[in-house]
Amino acid sequence: MRLDRYLSNRGIGTRKEVRAIIKHGRVTVNDRTVLDPAYKLSDKDVVKVDGKVIDLPEKVYILFYKPAGYVTSTRDPHSETIMEFLPDIKGIFPVGRLDKDAEGLLLVTNDGEFAHRVISPKWKVEKEYVVRVEGEITEDKLEKLRRGVSLRDGFFAKAKHVEKISNDTVKIVITEGKYHQVKRMTAAVGLKTIHLERVRIGGLRLPQEMKPGEYRFLSEEEVRQVFEGNDQKEDRTGTG
Repeated sequence: MRLDRYLSNRGIGTRKEVRAIIKHGRVTVNDRTVLDPAYKLSDKDVVKVDGKVIDLPEKVYILFYKPAGYVTSTRDPHSETIMEFLPDIKGIFPVGRLDKDAEGLLLVTNDGEFAHRVISPKWKVEKEYVVRVEGEITEDKLEKLRRGVSLRDGFFAKAKHVEKISNDTVKIVITEGKYHQVKRMTAAVGLKTIHLERVRIGGLRLPQEMKPGEYRFLSEEEVRQVFEGNDQKEDRTGTG
């Protein structure tokens, strides 16, 4: 693997930032300074930045801004997957799913227990979506969403929170993650979803400065934040 990619995959910085760090002589391989970002590493090489060994932590947690048009899967024979944007780290997988045409916050990890806690309704981790629909969002339809709706498969879906943003946009917070749940909920009250974005998981919100296709590694504090409260501050829609 190239040296700059190795360091970027380990959260040292973006590829551009990492190249600058290398060219400033701050990186060593087997205790020898390397100035070439394209330097090829072997599995046995020891890489240091400013004298500190850089290795991959046992467990990895990534915040990814999924763009529309990509499948939330590690591989797919018919479609491009989100893995094209993510670091080349063995064993990572998406936590839950976002529809191919949806975008927004997606967590990626190699920690199965963490993924189970985020996905399982038992833990009641909130997932917040901003949904633009075809049709007018009336108070009657909002009230139906708040009371809960029966989906065609018999599942009774009730949002944790429903808030009208505009005549065609609504915020929906759920704690389950059934197949196409948000789209099916809006369809059940006569509204067709035309754009869906997930902006929050638990207490972790999609950063305003991020763009679709970008990712960054989560700190230990941010990993805990997923399960600590349901902060609705700094809403990307500006609705609070």
